[in-house]
Amino acid sequence: MKRQVYLSMKGLEEAKEIFFSRFGPTLRTEPETVGAEEALGRVTAEAIFARLSSPSYHSAAMDGIAVRAKDTYGTTDRSPKLLKIGRDALWVNTGQAMPKPFDAVIMVEKLHQVDDEHVEIRSPAYPWQHVRKVGEDIVATELLLPQNHKLRSYDIGALISAGVFSVKVWKKPRVAIIPTGSELVHYRDIMEGQVLPEGKIIEYNSIVLANLVRECGAIPVVYEIVPDMEEEIRNALEHAVDSEAHVVIINAGSSAGSKDYTRHLIEQLGEVLVHGVAMMPGKPTILGAVREKPVVGNPGYAVSSTLSFDQFIKPLLYRLQGCPPPGRKSVTVQPARDIPSKLGLEEFLRVNVGMVNARYVATPLARAAGAITTLTRAEGILRIPALSEGVSQKETVDVELLVPEEELSNGVVIIGSHDMTIDILADEIRRQGKHTRISSGNVGSLGGLIALRKGICHMAGSHLLDTRTGEYNISYIERYLKGVSVSIFHLVLRDQGLIVAKGNPKGIQGIEDLTREDVTFVNRQAGSGTRVLFDHKLDRQGIRPEAIRGYDHEEFTHMAVAVDVLSGAADCGIGIFAAARALDLDFVPMEREQYDLIVPTAFLDHPGIQAVLETIRSTHFRQRVLSLGGYDPSMSGELWREVGGRENG
Repeated sequence: MKRQVYLSMKGLEEAKEIFFSRFGPTLRTEPETVGAEEALGRVTAEAIFARLSSPSYHSAAMDGIAVRAKDTYGTTDRSPKLLKIGRDALWVNTGQAMPKPFDAVIMVEKLHQVDDEHVEIRSPAYPWQHVRKVGEDIVATELLLPQNHKLRSYDIGALISAGVFSVKVWKKPRVAIIPTGSELVHYRDIMEGQVLPEGKIIEYNSIVLANLVRECGAIPVVYEIVPDMEEEIRNALEHAVDSEAHVVIINAGSSAGSKDYTRHLIEQLGEVLVHGVAMMPGKPTILGAVREKPVVGNPGYAVSSTLSFDQFIKPLLYRLQGCPPPGRKSVTVQPARDIPSKLGLEEFLRVNVGMVNARYVATPLARAAGAITTLTRAEGILRIPALSEGVSQKETVDVELLVPEEELSNGVVIIGSHDMTIDILADEIRRQGKHTRISSGNVGSLGGLIALRKGICHMAGSHLLDTRTGEYNISYIERYLKGVSVSIFHLVLRDQGLIVAKGNPKGIQGIEDLTREDVTFVNRQAGSGTRVLFDHKLDRQGIRPEAIRGYDHEEFTHMAVAVDVLSGAADCGIGIFAAARALDLDFVPMEREQYDLIVPTAFLDHPGIQAVLETIRSTHFRQRVLSLGGYDPSMSGELWREVGGRENG
């Protein structure tokens, strides 16, 4: 098959206009009748009118006595009136029908009961005082709810009260989801404990899409995985458009690859409206129509798939039900650093968001379109316009929130060196029932100190070795945080070394082996404490960086280094023992180092900081850290040192 290219890629707003206008603003599913009690969240397909009045009779609105208002006129404190029960008044309870010919209620609190047959009143009543008249709430035949109204809990109560026991609503849209790819396997086909076959990927996009469909009030219909064979994809597509589905999604068959048949098949069976949208991630999106049904070629990468759904399918599903999609809350943030972006593509950047010094700060997460964890970890989406080359850390921008705003004010922003115990900390705080949210950014130890200096985080994780003194962090703090008062708390001692494949097939015993021609290496990024330690070790042994194959191959986390070794992308990497153990790799120990949390002293009373310190001092946290291997948490949470001038803290 001829390789497809994006010959006429459209801007995001233009693509939306083309797609949505093709199906018209009044596009709807078919109406159906459902019981009012089951109609929560459904959208009315016609106006609803009351069948009964509510209340349907005059009723007492208070406990007391029913009276004829005119019989009470002239009553005062000085000239009270005595009423006889049964002749001048009757006892009534709230909600009880008003007995004729009485037309007012005097509250029991305003009465003085003289005996079983007489009560005294000291003020007059007026007609219909404390009486709910017929139709006070709802009058029969009046409009209760208009067409295209999403039914809420209290709407259901109004319907029942008005004698409307069934309603006509728009059917829930049905969405056919067709996952494609010969490399995909269903999770049900992978038995627990079984190793995933080489070259295979567990298919999960259809599950994500199905749940997104449900969140829109629609019904997903997930097809079996279809291999990359044109005829089989055609059969699945034809079956989907001929079924009761209102929308069809073909997932993973929408790029410029020679084996991506989606555009070709939509073109054959219907009409391609857009092939390629100027958004990142999500550029490969295909928008089309087959037999008057919307068909979307959804990108295969997880983040691209989700963002494409959000921009095109979600609004369509709400339109089919006659209502607009819910909006997202936005907040104004300051980026933690300059964020360059590719001109010509609107970028949807996943970010962590935290409140530091009464302002929101956004820290970018990885841009990888296939990394679904950038969505699970993200608090927001920062949209960079197509005509922008990026965002400066000196400007403020809006971020669409993916979490409730109140979670941000309870957050603690930790920026600095990656360590697995930070993940344990985040979970342990929640396990204890605390509502503190940990928002972490892995930029290396030095990057963490610079973030503290800029005032864009609450604490930094650091393990920077002073190669002259052998002491950790102090000299760097004095250099980069001049005038800032900080408190340094122990987190852990941890084992650094060389991560190698299981069984150490290359026989790597130390860094001197990294100069061998048959060994490829993966490094940590410049500015990280691990990199500082590694460079120090090289210098002491007189090894030049250029003598190591892969010295410039950098990763930002210990787990990423371990994954590179596990996958064979490198024979060896520098990292911590816990990362090697987590992936069942071997480890050549090199150094036990000190990892600290550095907190501006001015933040010590912050409730989130207190929650962090209490947690890392707890026995349960220390036990969990010990179980990772390669850690000594015996001093976790201890104040080690205070550095700097408090006046600028």
